[in-house]
Amino acid sequence: MRTPRLTWRGKTFGGVPRDHWRRVNDRLDPETDYVEIYRNAVVHEFPWDMNQALSFALFRTYAVPGIGALLAETGAFTEAVQRRYDDTALLLEVPSLKGFEHPDARAAIRRVNQMHRAYDIPDHEFRYVLSTFVVVPQRWLADYGKRPFTAGELRASVNYYRTLGRHLAIPDIPETFDEFARLMDDYEVEHFGPDAGGRAVADATLGLMRTFHPSVAGPAVEVFSRALMDAPLRDALGYAAPPAPVERASRAALRARGRLLRLFPARISSQTVADLPWVRSYPQGYDIEQLGTFPVPGAAGCPVRRTS
Repeated sequence: MRTPRLTWRGKTFGGVPRDHWRRVNDRLDPETDYVEIYRNAVVHEFPWDMNQALSFALFRTYAVPGIGALLAETGAFTEAVQRRYDDTALLLEVPSLKGFEHPDARAAIRRVNQMHRAYDIPDHEFRYVLSTFVVVPQRWLADYGKRPFTAGELRASVNYYRTLGRHLAIPDIPETFDEFARLMDDYEVEHFGPDAGGRAVADATLGLMRTFHPSVAGPAVEVFSRALMDAPLRDALGYAAPPAPVERASRAALRARGRLLRLFPARISSQTVADLPWVRSYPQGYDIEQLGTFPVPGAAGCPVRRTS
């Protein structure tokens, strides 16, 4: 049944069945149409959830000392956290919006690779970061979304990030979701651990997240974020667990939100990273070629470099 069409804050909703995007994605082939399927999920069906899930995916990388320490050493995510947060989100979004062969997507990937080449980072850390982008959103939606990914959407996500990984020259990329999940879980058991640099980057990111909301809500945002972290992540970053009732209430609130969203009309207008009110570095727009840092080996910049 179609829901009434309405406009709110310049965005259009409804005029189609509530499960419109699921139906659209079900008609597409995840082996060939994976960019379109993933785009529909990110900018139409689950925009807020995917943004939150990918933010928590980045938090997981801070708990790996090799990643967290180097991020801290560069100062990228501690001294200019707002811009680095924005640049990361904007660069990673371009291929999903325009496809990997579009000149803008090629420019975004080229910028990422240019930054990566400035640092000596092992391939296993690249694979781990890639795995978080696949696994964390699936688990988030299963726990808190209005619905989980369908099998086709999940396969499309895998294919999307496999393609991104190939463009980033990451070797030995997993082929299935189960392989990505096993890689992420096993890697965290082996590598999660305390590091002052990782904690500093996590603190800076939490501090940024507090600014996304009115100042009076800042402390609650910080507690809420810790409540959504699992125990291994909190332990590695050195964060105390909130009281058990607070943790249960935080997770219950997100699950209730997901159930409530099932009653809402489908989002017709897209919700991109640039539309988010907390992405604030470029109010007049941006040039993809100028996003990110321009490091030289040994100088502050992006923490990742590809090695053989």
